[in-house]
Amino acid sequence: MDRTAARRRETAETTIDLTLDVDGQGDARVDTGIGFFDHMLESFAKHGLFDLTVDCDGDLEIDDHHTVEDVALVLGAAFAEALGDKRGIQRFADRRIPLDEAVASVVVDVSGRPLFRFDGAFSEERVGEFTSVMARHFARSLAMQAGLTLHVEVAGENAHHEVEALFKALARTLDDATRIDDRRSDTPSTKGEL
Repeated sequence: MDRTAARRRETAETTIDLTLDVDGQGDARVDTGIGFFDHMLESFAKHGLFDLTVDCDGDLEIDDHHTVEDVALVLGAAFAEALGDKRGIQRFADRRIPLDEAVASVVVDVSGRPLFRFDGAFSEERVGEFTSVMARHFARSLAMQAGLTLHVEVAGENAHHEVEALFKALARTLDDATRIDDRRSDTPSTKGEL
């Protein structure tokens, strides 16, 4: 089964080319123009075992909002495309991931019904050129575009650790939920579709 996608998005604010292999090795090549965001996307790929390429030319002279949001939208669309009818996937997963004093919790249902809940706050306004609250917005935008029911909690004392724990928890949870269950040949829903 080929669970890959290639997506392009071009607007007045960003131009993005992205490829995703859900069943990859964790290889990433990322260039968004925001160093910390690149690091988070590389961490997401590594810990989710997703092969990911992202090239984004965004309006960073304004701020980081459009770049982070649009990459999340394109990544979410790529997940939706790569998973197709979601036949055989685990569907549900949850993870708690620590990073030093910080911890993030992510619970996901690959339901096709987008919903996002967030609890917590980031300890500092920025990490490098990355606005900390954009981590929350990234997760929300990803959930809306990929059709995920996604619940996220973050706690800690250092925004770098809090954001990184969130991206790692999101990666591990999505890896778990999108894995194929060899016992299942159908879509994991009593409705017959997701």
